[in-house]
Amino acid sequence: QVQLAESGGGLVQSGGSLRLSCVASGFTLDYYTIGWFRQAPGKEREGVACISTSDGTTYYADPVKGRFTISADLEKITVYLQMNSLKVEDSGVYYCAVRPRDPRGSDWSREDEYTIWGQGTQVTVSS
Repeated sequence: QVQLAESGGGLVQSGGSLRLSCVASGFTLDYYTIGWFRQAPGKEREGVACISTSDGTTYYADPVKGRFTISADLEKITVYLQMNSLKVEDSGVYYCAVRPRDPRGSDWSREDEYTIWGQGTQVTVSS
């Protein structure tokens, strides 16, 4: 069965760090683009970052640039999201997702391009 599983969420104080993991099963991550999205209560889901395993190209949403880092370990079939200097507004459910085609610039965060989604992991940042 093809699926993604996120982990690593939790409660952290503002300024703290978390590392999220997204593990694939039933397929490998080679030549895919893997994205992280988040959804805060009452808000639409938004793209956070993505990485192309074809060439390592990464994209980040402006609010997380310089604080979050996305990386992939293809041997472990895992994509990570290292989140530093966390802010209260980073709180939400974080999802990973896979798209078969490399992004073309700003379309990296188009949700309809992503075909496989995980169930999400909760991140709560307290003030």
